[in-house]
Amino acid sequence: MFIKIFLTIVFLAVMVGVGLYSRKQASSVDGFVLGGRSVGPWLTAFAYGTSYFSAVVFVGYAGQFGWKYGMSSTWIGVGNAVIGSLLAWLVLGKRTKMMTQHIQSRTMPDFFGTRFSSQGLRVAASIIAFVFLIPYTAGVYKGISSLFEMGFGIPYEYCVIIMAILTAVYVILGGYKATAMNDFIQGVIMLFGIVTIIAAVLAQKGGLVEAFHQMASLPADNNPAQNGSFADILGPDPWNLLGVVILTSLGTWGLPQMVGKFYSITDESAIRRGTIISTIFALVVAGGCYFLGGFGRLFGTPPTLPNGRLDFDAVVPGMLQTLPDILIALVVLLVLSASMSTLASLVLTSSSTMTLDLIYRDKKSEEGEVKGGEIDDEVAERVERRKVVVMRVLIVFFIVISLMIALNPPTFIAQLMGISWGALAGAFLAPFMLGLYWKRVTTFSVWACFVWGVGITVANMLAGNPVSPINCGAIAMVGGFVVVFIASLLSKPMPKSVVDDIWKCYS
Repeated sequence: MFIKIFLTIVFLAVMVGVGLYSRKQASSVDGFVLGGRSVGPWLTAFAYGTSYFSAVVFVGYAGQFGWKYGMSSTWIGVGNAVIGSLLAWLVLGKRTKMMTQHIQSRTMPDFFGTRFSSQGLRVAASIIAFVFLIPYTAGVYKGISSLFEMGFGIPYEYCVIIMAILTAVYVILGGYKATAMNDFIQGVIMLFGIVTIIAAVLAQKGGLVEAFHQMASLPADNNPAQNGSFADILGPDPWNLLGVVILTSLGTWGLPQMVGKFYSITDESAIRRGTIISTIFALVVAGGCYFLGGFGRLFGTPPTLPNGRLDFDAVVPGMLQTLPDILIALVVLLVLSASMSTLASLVLTSSSTMTLDLIYRDKKSEEGEVKGGEIDDEVAERVERRKVVVMRVLIVFFIVISLMIALNPPTFIAQLMGISWGALAGAFLAPFMLGLYWKRVTTFSVWACFVWGVGITVANMLAGNPVSPINCGAIAMVGGFVVVFIASLLSKPMPKSVVDDIWKCYS
């Protein structure tokens, strides 16, 4: 217990220390939200990866899908690396950096408002982002607290509150730069931790080969013809597995907290290096998490919830509870690292979106009237400080709301994330990506996709989830491209002069 407590205190002290170190760079809006658009490839790549993978993946997804699909769940991690990291950087990285800098966009809702000349789109996107980032944040809290409770024996409620306070402290102090620096430290811990934990867990079952043999001998749940399929390459249910791969891999392309990483990177050469670093990171961390979760059935059946369903969120903690204390400490640091980085990214994205796209959405207001001169400079500086203060207040507000949900979560971690990603990526992915590449995308088509992504997710949720939130989210994402394409062809195009001016960034 001493080792676990000591290492955790050191870890948390470093996180807060980085926040204090970075606070001078968080005095302006660009510094607080984007790190001055000068963050290098290593910090950006690790920030992308650590924001991508949290306790949601390590506890919720790895446990639930490892139990359902066995060893084939490793494909989810491979998809995350290839589609969610490699292709995302190749397709979105350079163009996102160039266009957002050209149109002076700081957030994804700001991009929609400026790229498509619509303040209404900007407001709608900011509301969608704020509302649907909350269940994702609650899922992260739930995952991290489950592992913390297993490692320290501290009640779940106390764990959730402690994590919320500590995350708020270093994000409020240092903004994006503190988040990126901490993400790098946390990413190193995640890389070392996942490899070590996999080796230790498999050693309990006689090693990798013996564990595979045991998986191959397991019976299927309801179909004797599928006995042994938990060790097959495609598993017992490849089609539903594909839905999970699409949701967790393609979904990152439309999430504000993920795409925002491309806004802040320094230049094109940094994007090329960041692509390689991010992909390797995702392959090790995501691939390792799902590979580990695939052996979950070898460690007994998880407890049953009051409604009679298995508690999938207890699968991974059950695999780890018999490890030596030093490895339990490493698990706690691994999950802390993964989760606090994601939480920091989520709360920073939410607060900046609400501040810049709702409260101060009119760029021609106070600071737009500042023409220069000593007095005007003071006014501009005062407006900047005011915006940063508002963002810090909203960070606390967002954390409190998500904390309330986390203390009484309505469903499994994986389902919370499915609802969040389905609505956000279903609404944002297609118009954002096509808006970077296709001049013909119209304002009406973006509205249509917002209605489609949010509508299908909410309707499915209100109907009692007749379609799994995971599959519904995948349908919302892929269907968004069809909606934007058809709606763009059927609606009035944007003025050619406006689009041509935006496209100058690629010249």
